[in-house]
Amino acid sequence: MEFIDLNASLREGTGKQFNKKLRTEGLMPAIIYKKGEDSMSLKIYRKDLLKALHTEAGENVIIRLHIDGLKKKKESTVIVKEIQREPVKDYILHVDFQEISLTETLKVKVPIASKGEAIGVKQDEGVLQHVLWEAEIECLPTNIPEKIEVDISNLKIGESIHVKDIQPPEGVKILEDPEGVVFGVEHAKAVEDIIAAPAEGEVQEPEVIKEKKEKEEEVPAEGVEKPAEEKKEKKE
Repeated sequence: MEFIDLNASLREGTGKQFNKKLRTEGLMPAIIYKKGEDSMSLKIYRKDLLKALHTEAGENVIIRLHIDGLKKKKESTVIVKEIQREPVKDYILHVDFQEISLTETLKVKVPIASKGEAIGVKQDEGVLQHVLWEAEIECLPTNIPEKIEVDISNLKIGESIHVKDIQPPEGVKILEDPEGVVFGVEHAKAVEDIIAAPAEGEVQEPEVIKEKKEKEEEVPAEGVEKPAEEKKEKKE
């Protein structure tokens, strides 16, 4: 597991306007949590945070956080707990860190990736179904894998690989439902039928009804001013 050093300093201000000002200065509001202690508000340079998050470990990177602004300079070993993003442009607004101990296990989520090409796809023209894309695991911070690879080479049409079939790396425990499907191979026609079929309880509307519905949706909401031309026509 890779360690990244990151500098931070105490953040005295709070609120949307203060945080917005921080971002214009290239800084990012953050907070650090530690079990049994009060949280600490921080600010870090945006470019340094992005660099830390773009290693192979991704958001599971272990960070040595050097905090300035205290009576005594402090170094904390942390992991990213949560990242808040702008919903439209997806840029980072705020990051939460969790202080950890390298000798205590923790729970994180890691990606699941396929290895090899399923025989049911290669020889029988089946379709690979990737059902579980990430798994919650428990392990020591130094044992967090970048991803869990699953060999699908022997997977035939109609067969599946379940969570219980996965051999995790040493020191790693998978916490997902053992019976949960991770990968499967299906006939191409069966997959097409599933995609084409309406969901349970869903009624496909005739075109006439759809057209009427679309017109109804075009009616302006209550309190919304109608265009001037529409008003004029009504008056005449």
